[in-house]
Amino acid sequence: MNMMTNPMPVVIGASAGGMAALKELVAQFPADFPAPVFIVNHMSPHTTGEALVRVLNESSLLTCVHAHDNQTFENGHIYLAPSDQHMLIGKGKILITKGARENRSRPAIDPLFRSAAVAYGNRVIGIILTGYLDDGTSGMMAIKRCGGVCIAQDPEDASYPDMPQSVITNVGADYCMPIAGMGALLSDLLRRELPESGPVPEDIVIEAKIAHRVLSDLPSVEALGDQVPYNCPDCGGVLWKIAEGDMLRYRCHTGHAFTSSALITQQTVKIEETLWVALRMFEERQNLLVTMSKNESKQSPSSISQRANDSQVHIDRIRAMLKATDTDFHSEEVG
Repeated sequence: MNMMTNPMPVVIGASAGGMAALKELVAQFPADFPAPVFIVNHMSPHTTGEALVRVLNESSLLTCVHAHDNQTFENGHIYLAPSDQHMLIGKGKILITKGARENRSRPAIDPLFRSAAVAYGNRVIGIILTGYLDDGTSGMMAIKRCGGVCIAQDPEDASYPDMPQSVITNVGADYCMPIAGMGALLSDLLRRELPESGPVPEDIVIEAKIAHRVLSDLPSVEALGDQVPYNCPDCGGVLWKIAEGDMLRYRCHTGHAFTSSALITQQTVKIEETLWVALRMFEERQNLLVTMSKNESKQSPSSISQRANDSQVHIDRIRAMLKATDTDFHSEEVG
C-alpha cells in the first residue's frame, strides 16, 4: 500500500480492558483501509506488548507492528506504541521518545493525540476506548480544537468506562457509540472532503514539543498556566496549573504531566512509599532500643524501654495510615 502525501491518521487510546476492545475494533477494518492507525494501550514498562501485536494481527486484515523511531508510516497498517516509550507522529514519520511520563504512563495517550493534532489538524480522527481515570482527555481536546473528529466508546459498552466518560464530559464527543459500530463510521469519515486546516493553537504546539523533548524550560511551561504550591510527585519540581474548560491539569518544566485525578493517584503512591520507609525506620529504632535495654547498664533501662514504647505508638499509627492509603490507592489505580 502506498503512503498518502496527506494522510488522515486514526489515533486510538485504550487502557484497562484494551486488548479485547482493540481486537473487536480492528476486526472491522477492511484490507484496503485508507488510513494509518496508531494505538497507545497502557502497559507495564516490564511487558513487551508482543501479545497485543499478535492478537491484533490475528484479528485484523491489516498488518500490526511495534512502531520504531523515524519510521515512515503507510495506510492500511497499525502501529502500536512500544513499551515504556511515547509514540508521537509528525509529517509522514513516527517519533519514539523516552520523554517524561504523562498521567503516570509511558506510553501515554495524550502525547500521541496532541502530536497528531499538530501535524494533521482537522484530518485526525481520535478514538478513546475503555480504561481507568482520564488519560486521553486532554489529547482529545487538542484534536477537537484543531478541527479533528472525536469518537468515544459508549461508557455502557466499555469494560472500564472512566476514560470515555471523561472525554464525553470534558470534551464532548462527536460520536459516542459501541465499538461494534465504529468500523462503518470510520469508513464514512475517511471518505470526507475536508477544507484546509486552520492554524494550530500555540499551547498545543508547546506541549507537543515538550513531549518530544524539544522544549524543557521554564518560559515554555509558564506560558501554559500558573505556578501552584504543589510539587511534581515524580521529580520534585514545581508544578504549573493548566485550565482546559472545566478540567485542570498540572505540568512540571521537566515534562511530567498529570490530570487532577492522575496527580492525586501519584501523590498517594508516593505517600505510601514514604510511609513504608518510615515504618521500617521506626521498627529498626524500636529493635535497637529493645536490644539496648537488655544489654546496656549505664543508661536507665526504664528510659530506654519508654522510648521503645513510644516507637510502637508511631509504628501503630503508620500501619493504620498504610491501611487507609492502600484502600485509596486501589480505588484510584490506573489500568
